[in-house]
Amino acid sequence: MNQRLKFGIGAALLVGAVAYLMYTGVQQTSVYYLTIDEFLARRAALADEGVRVAGRVQHGSVERRMTPRGEELRFRLGDFKGEAQPTDSVPVFFVGVTPDMFRDDGGSDVIVEGTYRDGTLMAQTVMTSCPSKYEAEPASGR
Repeated sequence: MNQRLKFGIGAALLVGAVAYLMYTGVQQTSVYYLTIDEFLARRAALADEGVRVAGRVQHGSVERRMTPRGEELRFRLGDFKGEAQPTDSVPVFFVGVTPDMFRDDGGSDVIVEGTYRDGTLMAQTVMTSCPSKYEAEPASGR
């Protein structure tokens, strides 16, 4: 067999193996990034797939409970429009360490990564967003 042909076959096998590893790596780690409005419109199609959803924790929906597995956190994730109009939301279930900036009274902007299963977003990661603007604290009466 010609030495150039052997080199070509070896190079093709090497390139094919690297391409296969890149493809399977991207397949396993890729997730959809959606806002809550986009997610709510497509949630049935996204069942059991990895998603990353950005939204705001609805006021009064946060429940915490300590279990042997760790702290369980349940809340409803809604849109960024505020509390003036009730909007559609999705329940979120998370077990793990809650970010420091997560507020128990709701209103935190969060990004939740996990899978949507049985009507609940089963979170593997909850990340809080920094506020887009900083406001001064109201003056105290001292």
